[in-house]
Amino acid sequence: MAAYGLYTHISSNKFRSMLLLAGLFLLIYVVVFAGALVAEVLLHDGKSVNFYLIQARRDLIAAFPYATIAAALWIVIAYFFHQNMIDAVTGGESVTRQQQPRLYNLLENLCISRGIPMPKLKVMDSPALNAFATGLNRRQYSITVTTGLLQALNDQEIEAVLGHELTHIRNGDVQLMVVAVIIAGVVGFFGELFFRMFTNLSWNSSGSGWSSSSSSSSSSSSSSDRDSKGAGGAIIAVIIAVALILLAWLLSQVVKLALSRSREMLADAGSVELTKNPDAMITALRKIENRGELPGATSAVMELCVDNPREGFADLFATHPSVDSRVKALVQFAGGHDPGPIALPSDTADAPDEPEESETGQPPVPRGPWSNAGEPAGAPDPGPGPSQGPWGRHS
Repeated sequence: MAAYGLYTHISSNKFRSMLLLAGLFLLIYVVVFAGALVAEVLLHDGKSVNFYLIQARRDLIAAFPYATIAAALWIVIAYFFHQNMIDAVTGGESVTRQQQPRLYNLLENLCISRGIPMPKLKVMDSPALNAFATGLNRRQYSITVTTGLLQALNDQEIEAVLGHELTHIRNGDVQLMVVAVIIAGVVGFFGELFFRMFTNLSWNSSGSGWSSSSSSSSSSSSSSDRDSKGAGGAIIAVIIAVALILLAWLLSQVVKLALSRSREMLADAGSVELTKNPDAMITALRKIENRGELPGATSAVMELCVDNPREGFADLFATHPSVDSRVKALVQFAGGHDPGPIALPSDTADAPDEPEESETGQPPVPRGPWSNAGEPAGAPDPGPGPSQGPWGRHS
């Protein structure tokens, strides 16, 4: 779908996101099929790979409605309780206008100017500089900011960050990301379940097949005349099952990254549209850069934040575009100005004091109790020149 402008980009992104979510949901059935393969190997020793694949397909068809109901139930539970779980992890607490008048007024003004329903406002006590939005419907929408963000950013920059999170809500990003995290959690849960089941299995030394580690001793006297072709079929079936589980988990992570990475640029642009101040968004990103780590927060929470400093190798598994690329886009398309990396007072607060040096690189001349090595306080500075003694200049 071609996109020419902000709103068509948003529509195109939503369409692609729905396709990605549909694919993510299908990964649940891939994991179920892999589990069926393992179960068939346990139930039928010494069969061919074809036999295991056919049986696993029949099992998948039979389990299809149950898997769908289980996934739907998981989503329903998360729908009602995901905000409580996020607050338990981050420690975010709802605030009122009386508690945070500055923050509340900034958000309220943005909402009124664009006719946007006012989301709940939460603050978490953390020196990190970050913010995120959550919720699946109007009654659940909330924006959480850290105390570190409130201290480090001025009003215009905080307004830009709030506009970024409001754009995520307006564009439906929050719902999609929460659902994506939930479905990916289902895939991860079943994947871990089957891996635990697999690690509790052992291949009989006689080559007769797979058995539970707790019952391997009782089955050691079973028939040992299985043909090597049948034993090989069981091993191949298990390898296929493990590969499918790994593939499903990897694809679920890639889909989450695609949803997150593609939406941060649009949220930055939406913030500029709301505030009409690209420079505020740029300086906010520069201040937040590499200062957004929330200790104790899960990867799912970090994926919802303005910036996620957690990166994988070669930026492949980074959930957000780099700040440099986001700033470059704002400079190019919104006409902003990039001040470059910004140092904050907190960066040097704990730095050890270093002795001052003069412009020539030499340590400063020692000063006595009467200033300037013996000269009375308030005397004019003779400026650079030969060394000074207690009686003034030496020729």
